[in-house]
Amino acid sequence: MFRPCIDLHEGKVKQIVGGTLGEDRSQVRTNFVAERPSGWYADLYRRHGLTGGHVIMLGPGNRDAALEALGAYPGGLQVGGGIDAENARGFLDAGASHVIVTSWVFRNGALDRERLSAMIAAVGRERLVLDLSCRRRGDDYFVVTDRWQKFTDLRVTRQTLESLGAECAEFLIHAVDVEGLCQGIDRTLVEMLGKWTPIPTTYAGGARSLEDLEEVTRAGGGRVDLTIGSALDIFGGTGVTYDEVVAFNRRTALPSSEA
Repeated sequence: MFRPCIDLHEGKVKQIVGGTLGEDRSQVRTNFVAERPSGWYADLYRRHGLTGGHVIMLGPGNRDAALEALGAYPGGLQVGGGIDAENARGFLDAGASHVIVTSWVFRNGALDRERLSAMIAAVGRERLVLDLSCRRRGDDYFVVTDRWQKFTDLRVTRQTLESLGAECAEFLIHAVDVEGLCQGIDRTLVEMLGKWTPIPTTYAGGARSLEDLEEVTRAGGGRVDLTIGSALDIFGGTGVTYDEVVAFNRRTALPSSEA
């Protein structure tokens, strides 16, 4: 299935090459800057019944835009970026269906179980999404934090997914090395997730065509969905149209006898 996204950077809806997100803003590579506000995209998704999408705040200055999106589609969008145990409940109260947490549950390059427990206590497992976005190092994939610039010691393995799958409702996993490049998905990672994840998982990174959506749906065995960003026409892309992904979701949701 296709899941929509709203990526926010400096208060605007943007599509960015993920691996360039660092402290030096001059190094950030941007594929698209929207003229429309975040609420326009959220309302678009609401009108077409697209669920499980995410609003990601990439750095500071994005809170108002995030709240605008959540207000336009109450209960229809997850929110992430700078979420911690203190502010998470406020975003749920503002309309988020789930909060997405990455960096806050890691300290000194390792998963902090106390912080993870605090987050679960604050919002409940059923409304928590763990962001395990990763980069490849050798033959392994390691979770990265802090705008995807810092490697942790946590590998994406069957054991990791099974263990953390008991602590949250979903996973969000960007393949950071291909994020925003529109050069195709990381098939190795998608196949691993399809075999290993015990809970619903959204993969993002590199998608460039409707064929990528079909492949992720097959390889994921119904447990892995796909976000398409820079290749989508509503974000200035040419690889796939918004109408196509909406139609794909409708076909996929139909019983086989009706498809």
